[in-house]
Amino acid sequence: MRETQPCPVGYAPRHMDFAPGGMEMWGYSADCRFVKDATLTFDLAVLGARMATEFDADAVSAPRLRFSDDRMWTLIKLLSDTVNDPDPSSQLYGDGLTTAIAARLFADPPPPGADGKGLAVWQLRRVVEYLNEHLPERVDLADLAALAGLSQAHFSRAFKASTGMAPYRWQLDARIRRAQAQLIGTRASLDQVAEANGFADAVHFGRTFRKFTGATPAAWRRDRAN
Repeated sequence: MRETQPCPVGYAPRHMDFAPGGMEMWGYSADCRFVKDATLTFDLAVLGARMATEFDADAVSAPRLRFSDDRMWTLIKLLSDTVNDPDPSSQLYGDGLTTAIAARLFADPPPPGADGKGLAVWQLRRVVEYLNEHLPERVDLADLAALAGLSQAHFSRAFKASTGMAPYRWQLDARIRRAQAQLIGTRASLDQVAEANGFADAVHFGRTFRKFTGATPAAWRRDRAN
């Protein structure tokens, strides 16, 4: 908390710091060899509106230095890994991670039983229709939540309770299922199927397809041609 002086809070592995807007902080090290970090800047007004919540006043105004939170560290690592991912489903994935990070940092935990309550039939139908209409485009979590009339955090929990999958996973699964239909029903090349379903190239398509099916697209198509 002072320039040219070590932090009075002891070091913690994978430590994190939260500084409220406008707070001045310094970095200090007497023996630094390698530094790698992720910096997140939050627009609390936008986040609060998207999550339909009022953040805890103490949580957003009090600095937190060198604290540890393995769950949050994992979420931030996943977010940093997906920032430059061109795959369309990375938009929903990143939106979900951002919402989870903000909720863990600033919001009160959901009420008991909230995680198990799914979407109403009309909500799920509207969201699924929208997702299908926009395959394989990038879709914002905020748009899906608005269709259901819910906050992003509430929508994500309810969607998973209804479908067994997070929104990004559902979208990716739908892209693979559509690709399977094209592999069986058309003579399109692997490159053409990959492009039609939002994959960067046949290699990216093949890697993702194999994770879902256990086989490469070529082998999967060949097995069903016999």
